Amino acid sequence: MENQDKNEVLSRAVKAGKRTYFFDVKSTKTGEMYLTITESKRKFNDVTGTFFYEKHKVFLYKEDFEKFQNALNGMVDFITTGKIPEEVNNFESEEKLSERDENEDYTNLDFTL
Repeated sequence: MENQDKNEVLSRAVKAGKRTYFFDVKSTKTGEMYLTITESKRKFNDVTGTFFYEKHKVFLYKEDFEKFQNALNGMVDFITTGKIPEEVNNFESEEKLSERDENEDYTNLDFTL
């Protein structure tokens, strides 16, 4: 846990109903910064009778910021205006991405001695 705190640069929490979103800027050993977005949701375990937190985390690296921000802004614009922004039409669908991944050539590496 101590090592985890050393790479944290900045942190903010946003409470939204039963969920809390954490935005954490962290730094790699080489000094490159990246963003983690964590959704934390309080849930109840019927078996044990206790509460627990279900967490989902997204890691976002500097080279992806612009694409992520454009996609997010486009989706927010669509929700608020009902119009599909042009930049959203330029993104690849999940289906296209899956097809592309299936057609990629991958090299199998064997690390056994």
